[in-house]
This record gives sequence, structure tokens and C-alpha cells, in this order.
Amino acid sequence: MSSATEREVVVTNRQGIHMRPATAIINLANSFESEIEISNGERAVNGKSIMEILTLGAARGTRLTVSGRGSDAERAVEAIVELIEGQFGEN
Repeated sequence: MSSATEREVVVTNRQGIHMRPATAIINLANSFESEIEISNGERAVNGKSIMEILTLGAARGTRLTVSGRGSDAERAVEAIVELIEGQFGEN
């Protein structure tokens, strides 16, 4: 059974989502089967593509929506939100 879920997260990292956090996000996203999408309200990108994530220009304070569709979507979205809030928060 396939399910869909989404959560909002605010980028708190002083440098925003740059290469290192984007790499961590795609590595985590690729560990799940579900399709992952990250959007900033204006643009939605594939959460498993580093180049697409970098095009979001997600600076500190940017509100992102992380959504997933598939069998493990809820776990995937939760893990990515926790990564953005935790590992890359307030750095």
C-alpha cells in the first residue's frame, strides 16, 4: 500500500542548504524507496537529486515542505525533517 505525507521545516543553518547538507539529504532520501519532493513554495524538486536541491537556494529562514509518496514515505519525511532540524540546525 502506498501512502503520502508531508511536513514543513525551516532552514536554521547559517549557511542554508549548501553542498554538504544537500549531500546528507540525498544520501538519506536514497535510503528509502519512496519518492521524495522538497519545495520552497515556489519550486518543487526531486529530494534525491543534489543538483535540484541546490537550485532551491534555501538560505537560512527558508520554509521548506518535504513530502513523500510510497510505502515508507512517513518514515522518510520524518527522517529528512529531523536531519534538517538537527544536524544542520544553528550551525
